[in-house]
Amino acid sequence: MSINEETVKHVAKLAKLEFQEETIHGFTKELDQIIQMVEQLEDLDTTGVEGTYHGITHHSVLRKDEAKKEFERDDLFANVKTKQDGFIKVPAIMDNGESGA
Repeated sequence: MSINEETVKHVAKLAKLEFQEETIHGFTKELDQIIQMVEQLEDLDTTGVEGTYHGITHHSVLRKDEAKKEFERDDLFANVKTKQDGFIKVPAIMDNGESGA
């Protein structure tokens, strides 16, 4: 596939880019070289080659999220000033028309 100046101007117009007339020729030449390089890569046989999706091999450093009982509820509530129905009771922070909020 060959890129010409008209194609570059058309794509630039679609992308709402503006180029000065004297830079179009050089840009067209560079873009054509890039396209030729990509076409060379398409000719390579990559059968059996695993894709590289990231330059650095990484793995999750977080532990699995497993529910387990580590503390007794009574121990957790030992320093709580006010509690109600197994929950920590805190003062209201938004006024819903109630007095004192």
